[in-house]
Amino acid sequence: MKRLILVRHAKSSWSNANMQDKERPLNDRGREAAPKIGKWLAEKGYQPDQVIASAATRCQETWAALADQLQPISDIRFEDYLYLATPDEMLDVLKTATGEVVLLVGHMPGIGDLARELRRDPPPLHSIFSKYPTAGTTVMDFRIDDWAHLQVGTGIFQDFITPAEL
Repeated sequence: MKRLILVRHAKSSWSNANMQDKERPLNDRGREAAPKIGKWLAEKGYQPDQVIASAATRCQETWAALADQLQPISDIRFEDYLYLATPDEMLDVLKTATGEVVLLVGHMPGIGDLARELRRDPPPLHSIFSKYPTAGTTVMDFRIDDWAHLQVGTGIFQDFITPAEL
């Protein structure tokens, strides 16, 4: 059994119009929201042992804020390939994962689409799951022994949360 935690990066800053999109940091709201998600993950026992995240600044900062609330993790990969990746590209990266509980930090629309495509059961009765807001987090399990066998439509929904709910 494998567990996947999908996190959309927290709210980013648009204060510098000349900054490249990939370099945008979190704004104040994002810096406040991400630790709330990390605390929620810790309280629920959703402790990852591997992290794969987009190399974009806002994703790295989101992971850092989550990590402050979790047990230390040594297996962390920041991938340029995940910057604005499609669900298929994210799926390809996940198939290379080695952890039992993998946390993926990514961008919209890919991360929200991936959350919907991986599920085998209907979406949760949650009014904003389809919008997958910033720092939105889904937890699902897969009956596989190796991430290489990960397929769409096989995820068993466990949880979904947004910072506004915390």
